[in-house]
Amino acid sequence: MEYGYARVSTKEQNELRQLIALREFGLTDRAIFVDKQSGKDFDRRSYQRLLRKLKDGDTLVIKSIDRLGRNYEEILEQWRIITKEKSAAIVVLDMPLLDTRRNRDLTGTLIADIVLQLLSYVAQTEREFIHQRQAEGIAAAKARGVKFGRPRKALPEGFGEVKARWERGELSARAAGRLLGVTHRSFLLWAQDDGCKEIVKKERTEMLG
Repeated sequence: MEYGYARVSTKEQNELRQLIALREFGLTDRAIFVDKQSGKDFDRRSYQRLLRKLKDGDTLVIKSIDRLGRNYEEILEQWRIITKEKSAAIVVLDMPLLDTRRNRDLTGTLIADIVLQLLSYVAQTEREFIHQRQAEGIAAAKARGVKFGRPRKALPEGFGEVKARWERGELSARAAGRLLGVTHRSFLLWAQDDGCKEIVKKERTEMLG
């Protein structure tokens, strides 16, 4: 038996492009299993039903290799289950080399396994390069004075006057926060950013004490 599998990440995405490719391969709609959810895990109903059906001698057809998983570690694991545990063949329409029907006993499977391992290595290396470039970019931006994180919330009207009274000891941080309509923690963060680190440190110590 020949089966097809199509997956889209959200219900809003359209699986038609995959279905057209699977139909052109010669599959009927009854032989095509479709999931409309993320590749985050493999608790996918259609995919699990398909795995239960697959047996020795069957063929699974997919349009692209990423339909099997969100990364190559997962793809390799599903490839192993299908080709080794189920003894079924896989055809990846976008990559003719990934077709284990050819000389199923040796050459085709061996070539496909090598290609898949190479793709996995390239993908992993690219991820590492991306992370390295991101880290280098962030470090360079910080050196230029670029700040990351959420933009600072605009200070409420009257903050300067309330802060001045707090600095003179006329108000506690809690009282200052109440006057500004925020928590004392927010007030202390603002005061710290506004150059009052030592006073904030002292007040926090007194609160803990």
